[in-house]
Amino acid sequence: MGGTIGREAHMGEYVARAEIDVEAPRRTVWRVLTSNGAHPEIMFGAEVVSDWRLGSRIVWRGEWQGQSFEDHGRVIELEDLQEPWRIVLTHFSPLSGLPDEPENYHTLRFELDEIPGGTRITLDQDNNPTREAAEHSRANWAKMLEGVKAVAERPSV
Repeated sequence: MGGTIGREAHMGEYVARAEIDVEAPRRTVWRVLTSNGAHPEIMFGAEVVSDWRLGSRIVWRGEWQGQSFEDHGRVIELEDLQEPWRIVLTHFSPLSGLPDEPENYHTLRFELDEIPGGTRITLDQDNNPTREAAEHSRANWAKMLEGVKAVAERPSV
């Protein structure tokens, strides 16, 4: 578990990276990441709605710091032909105060790598204007990944 913030020279922006190791098979982690509904541990308890196909819309609805939100984006890359391992989404939050325009969207890249005893999740978010913004995003995504870990490691009932 940890995170780094890198400067992508070719993109001219700061990238937030969060990583976590999960003691669960990659397919289990994939199901947690791509399931609809709400888990209190993930995305601040937001309800997630999508059909999780390439090009599909995704919506996150919930409440954060007493304010309702409805973030949205699209599934723009999906690598799960034999074993799921990468999904890339766009993400826009009206709470940012920015207009809903393509230049204000983030790209979220989730990669799932098999490791001894489980799966490593790496999440990169681009389009952060400053190092401070990237660090804030990294901290939020690290909390979200801790929630994914808690759900994925929970014994099945």
